[in-house]
Amino acid sequence: MKILQLTTELAVGFILLFLIVKIVGKKIINQISPFTFIASIVLGELLGNALYDPNANVLTIIYTMLLWGFFLFIVEYLGQKFLSFRGIIEGKPSALIKNGVIDREELKKNHMNINQLQSLLRQSETFSVREVAYCYLEANGSISILKKSKYQKTAQEDFNLPIKSVAVPVTLIRDGQVLWDELKELNYDEAWLKSQLLAHVHVVDYSKIFLAEWLEGDGMFVQTIT
Repeated sequence: MKILQLTTELAVGFILLFLIVKIVGKKIINQISPFTFIASIVLGELLGNALYDPNANVLTIIYTMLLWGFFLFIVEYLGQKFLSFRGIIEGKPSALIKNGVIDREELKKNHMNINQLQSLLRQSETFSVREVAYCYLEANGSISILKKSKYQKTAQEDFNLPIKSVAVPVTLIRDGQVLWDELKELNYDEAWLKSQLLAHVHVVDYSKIFLAEWLEGDGMFVQTIT
């Protein structure tokens, strides 16, 4: 009897879950916004808890799933009809880099630091901040990047260009702190670092440097703390 009841509940839950996703839309799967991310988790939890609750029956599962699906549908409908409501639910992208300059205030607003930004850039196959013209943090936590024109992808074979070796950029100063181990690995000393800073931003006070990055063949990239 329990097996038959469980089979019935699973079948009903499966059908309702399928219908809710179909009606509400693919956004709940893609988790476009923080709301859809949480909503999808709660939807799965509601179904799972109802299935394994000995006091829950098929009617309980149907009511729970349909009510939650109705709420999701209402939110999606209001988001389509009213732009202001959509902004509250989905949020807006934040420009972390503008015209090649990191916006420290936007980083703070989004509770991010330079390490996390660099990590997200590397996950997007961008290994240096100097390559980026604009970078937006989307509502779902991913980033969108527009690279500077000279760093945009082109096929070398289209121009019959020779294949060049690839160098990885090295961060030497982050948030006013010198990364001495990185400097040592490059076989450079502090005098060389200061000369590079003087040449680029006329500053040798490390506490005034937000980011300093060295790339073999392309030199130093420096952004000061404004």
